[in-house]
Amino acid sequence: MAIKKRKISVLKNIRQNKKRYLLNKACKAEIKSSIKSIKKGEKESSLEKLKLAFKKIDKAVKKGIFHKNKAARLKSKLSKRVSAIV
Repeated sequence: MAIKKRKISVLKNIRQNKKRYLLNKACKAEIKSSIKSIKKGEKESSLEKLKLAFKKIDKAVKKGIFHKNKAARLKSKLSKRVSAIV
């Protein structure tokens, strides 16, 4: 980034990027933890956790955190895993 010029817009852009990075990182961590909970889950609770994970993944796609193909891939993997458990 062009930090040398020290323009106001450049500094604002740096702040915005940091903020977005932290929000995206938190969202990704939340999705990863929900996926891990499904892997460890039991038969009854895995379907409910699957619905929540799908919801989180769809929101991440809507916000632009994940690409839609990656979201489809994650959903497919999770549904296969849950169907194997159940």
